Amino acid sequence: MEREYSYRLKTLVEGQKLNILYPSTDYEKVLIKTGDVHRPGLQLAGFYDYFDPARVQLVGRMEVAFLMKFSSEERREKVDFYMSKKFPALIICHDAELLPEFMEAAEKYDVSLCSTSKSTSAVMSDVIRIIKMELAPRVTRHGVLVEVYGMGLLLLGESGVGKSEAAIELLKRGHRLIADDAVEIKAVADYLEGTAPELIRHYVELRGIGVIDVRQIFGVGAVKARQNIHLVVNLEPWREGMLYDRLGINEQTVTILGVDVAAVTIPVKPGRNLAVILEVAAMNQRQKFMGYNAALEFTRQINRHFDEKLS
Repeated sequence: MEREYSYRLKTLVEGQKLNILYPSTDYEKVLIKTGDVHRPGLQLAGFYDYFDPARVQLVGRMEVAFLMKFSSEERREKVDFYMSKKFPALIICHDAELLPEFMEAAEKYDVSLCSTSKSTSAVMSDVIRIIKMELAPRVTRHGVLVEVYGMGLLLLGESGVGKSEAAIELLKRGHRLIADDAVEIKAVADYLEGTAPELIRHYVELRGIGVIDVRQIFGVGAVKARQNIHLVVNLEPWREGMLYDRLGINEQTVTILGVDVAAVTIPVKPGRNLAVILEVAAMNQRQKFMGYNAALEFTRQINRHFDEKLS
């Protein structure tokens, strides 16, 4: 059964610096359980089919202007019925006029009422982004997450294969560490974002040396809080007789939390400069994102060569 996540209304209010006009009696316990928000256009006109009271509600100048067209009694009736739906909170945006009907209904139905000077569109964008991030499905993987040339590389492999050592070498070459040993991965929309558990953030374990603080040794420029994952790199000990991909025409993918991510398998053995190989893997993946695939171009050149020979 998939775990459901929630986000405290109080955390949202404090993070967005919203003004609290009326806090509900359970304000500190109210949980937001959906990443969508809602502007009550049709609802103020009386249409409540498919209305989801679990969403945070936003009211701007347009909704206030619409309500002002009605008499005080009609306005009170519309607002009262709307607020009776008991949603997590109502945010009055864009310094819109606070109609007394909203305050009365908020107190009557014990619904938190907030305000902000930011435009309704800006608040909607910020709230959706923050809540969807916090409510995103997540999983923890044993591995290392590094940023190499702007690309997020998730290094996977059995213990002792050299993931942490490769990360240290990449740090020396100017790249950045996001997580070592445990990587918390969230599926946000159609991409994956990785971060480190707060308890072990910025720390790396090296066998024979122990735990080191990357931020203290390499500086704040060597660490990063979170990173989108663009490539999964499976590191495995070199096995004689194993056929490894030498062209890269058939692209591999792995599925994490329902999101497909490009993947490569790199065999590890003494003498291979793993950090340089990972840099090349990152640059090659970046080229693919920009529309250039070296393996396909190489194949096309060979085909053209043989076509010219045969013609």
